[in-house]
Amino acid sequence: MRGLAISRTEMTAEQLRDAAVREPRANVGRRILAIAMVLDGHSRSAAAKAQAMDRQTLRDWVIRYNESGIAGLADQPRPGRPPYLGAEQMGELEDWVEQGPDLKQDGVVRWRRIDLCRRVKERFGVAMHERSMGKLLRRLDFRRISVRPQHPQSDEAAQEAFKTYGPPRLQAISAIRSEQSASTYPACGLRPGQDGDPRVLILINFTASDAIF
Repeated sequence: MRGLAISRTEMTAEQLRDAAVREPRANVGRRILAIAMVLDGHSRSAAAKAQAMDRQTLRDWVIRYNESGIAGLADQPRPGRPPYLGAEQMGELEDWVEQGPDLKQDGVVRWRRIDLCRRVKERFGVAMHERSMGKLLRRLDFRRISVRPQHPQSDEAAQEAFKTYGPPRLQAISAIRSEQSASTYPACGLRPGQDGDPRVLILINFTASDAIF
């Protein structure tokens, strides 16, 4: 520490201690107190030890205090890992998820994280882990819970018929009974009921002259 002096003189040691008391960040407060102790005449070793740091660390903070004052004693934001995908690529990923996969191109009817990782690798040349893909999807406000996928060869008409009339076997039996009922009662103006049961008959085109007593 020899040869390194505190060059800033706008704040005294007393003012620095007051600033340390008001400082909400504990680590910044300790750095201010260490510099205040040096200005009070304490040795650099004692000031560093009192504030739980070594001499070299205190030297680094003194350099930053000389350059920027108390503001220089705060931790600088760290850049961190650069994002895997840019804004434009993230927008394209969002479109993929909303539109769903192409069965011929992607070989699946519903996206999985591993499928999206493969598409990103092919499209952008970026290798991603499934967990990283999950984080990106959460950032785009997508969740794992989704609607049940629809098979590309599904028949909506057959599904609706199943919901209304039951399985195909019961539908065939109902149709046969309807045909038998129509052939059994052709002359009396009767036809099967709407439910397909030949035992339920509806009288149609009936007038008073047709009544038989």
